[in-house]
Amino acid sequence: MNDTVQPTFVDLDANAEAALIAGARFAEPVKGLTHGFYKYPARFSPAFVRAAIDVFTEPGDTVLDNHVGGGTTVVEAVASGRHAVGVDISSLAEFVSSVKTTVFSDVELDALSVWAKKLPNAIDLRKQSIHFGHYAELGYYKHLEHKSRWRLRKAIEQGMGAAITLGEPRLEAFGRCVVLRTAQWALDGRKSLPSIGEFRTFLGEAATTMLGGARALRVASVANGAPTSALILNRSAAGFEVDERVANIRPKLVVTSPPYPGVHVLYHRWQVDGRKESALPFMIAKRLDGSGAAYYTMGDRKGSELTKYFANIKASMESAAAVGDDNTIFVQMVAFGDAQHQLPRYLATMTEIGLEELLLSSLHGQGDGRLWRAVPGRRWYSRQKGDTPGSQEVVLIHRKHALGIRPLHPQSLTAAQVHP
Repeated sequence: MNDTVQPTFVDLDANAEAALIAGARFAEPVKGLTHGFYKYPARFSPAFVRAAIDVFTEPGDTVLDNHVGGGTTVVEAVASGRHAVGVDISSLAEFVSSVKTTVFSDVELDALSVWAKKLPNAIDLRKQSIHFGHYAELGYYKHLEHKSRWRLRKAIEQGMGAAITLGEPRLEAFGRCVVLRTAQWALDGRKSLPSIGEFRTFLGEAATTMLGGARALRVASVANGAPTSALILNRSAAGFEVDERVANIRPKLVVTSPPYPGVHVLYHRWQVDGRKESALPFMIAKRLDGSGAAYYTMGDRKGSELTKYFANIKASMESAAAVGDDNTIFVQMVAFGDAQHQLPRYLATMTEIGLEELLLSSLHGQGDGRLWRAVPGRRWYSRQKGDTPGSQEVVLIHRKHALGIRPLHPQSLTAAQVHP
């Protein structure tokens, strides 16, 4: 008797599988719609998300991302005429995703257009700026008072002041996001700082470009019959199924890229003047930080067993499974610090919460049969360098266990069968 466990395949035709594979391996820079509003670390390709949405859903369906991050999933869902729900423990992620998925009215877009034309003139070091004392007391100005950076600090304050003059919360949030994008360009990870003239020029160009992206999102969402903004929840993904705000959602697709086990990414702060961490993005976004990196990555990467991480990913995906039904498809893009050991454990965790792995039939017999991709131009804040397991991502597809179908047990994989 043959005891070999046979894999279960996704029920897709060859063209749909080809589209999903092409989307996953698309290597062009992130662009289009509102995706350029902010460079969120470890964001994944809009082309992949778009392919997954096209393959697994229809207009009017609901798409969920329980680790929404920079909002790639929800932006593509809104643009495609789907209802979009995002969840993230980071208030910065909630801010960015909310602004990126706001479908502004024509009246609002016209008001922002007038504001954008005047914005560069708001940057004038001879004039006063708003000092945000409460944030200063909490340390958000840290590393910005140095003689090489005080000018940029004042320019950022003046930009925030210009955003505040917009008055209406939705418009002010857009204005703050323009300043956020510009300040990130000016400070985060730079070896040499821009002049105030360069800051002013980038600020104006960013406002114009982002306004074009907001218009494009409106056009796409209206054309696809669902001109509604996404619902973004700032909370832990664990237990979100009992949140009354999502009481009636039944996502047809869950597509997400959770924090990667064993790979350190600095999601919440910028690095200025070398490796000095700055919480400035939270102040610009009018949000509060206050937690270390492990809070946002679901566990301390220094722990060799990653016990906390796997407990958290289990709780998060268990909640996603709780709001889904038998027709829900769960798609995750994940990388691993040590794929040979962590991938089988990750798959075992999915099995424990009642999810069955599905493979693409067109990849059967190739490597481990899963859809892998090399990370193109990804900026890692990682202890790893070069072409390591952390620079490879795998697409994992699951559904709830179906009656009479035996799951592919991840425990049966040997190290040789895992393709890093």
